[in-house]
This record gives sequence, C-alpha cells and structure tokens, in this order.
Amino acid sequence: MVMTKHAPPAKQDKQLLHLVFGGELESLEGVSFRDPSKLDIVGIYPDNDSALAAWKAKAQSTVDNAHMRYFVVHLYRLLDPDHEEL
Repeated sequence: MVMTKHAPPAKQDKQLLHLVFGGELESLEGVSFRDPSKLDIVGIYPDNDSALAAWKAKAQSTVDNAHMRYFVVHLYRLLDPDHEEL
C-alpha cells in the first residue's frame, strides 16, 4: 500500500469573509425587516463561492414566502475598505 501525502490547500493572502443572512421583509419594495430579532444568520463563509451556495440553498428553501429574502454581505469590504477586488 502506497501512502501519499496531500499538500495543504494554498492559503490566500487575506481572508475574504462573507456573511449570509436573511429574514422576512416588511414590504417587497424595501429592505426593512419585519422583525430584526428573528433574522436568520446562515453563517460566515471564507469565499464568495461558498457564500453563494449557502445563499442559494436558503433562498430556494423559502421560495413559498415572497417576503423572505436572503443576502450576502462582503464582510472583507467592511473590515478592509481599501481591499482591491481580484
């Protein structure tokens, strides 16, 4: 049996954290939440692709409620406003 070592994943220079959250909106025309204390914090993700996958899954699971919306917040832009896009 031959054992191979796997190299650890390449580390990015900076983390590109993304927050996925959602809740029920007061109206379809704005982004005011009906009850901010009931926001669904889906999670914080290390990259845009994983955040979008989580957002899509949650958005699709609530498709029957037109007032339910999920968002992706680019936390790295808030933490480092001078960050240049890749």
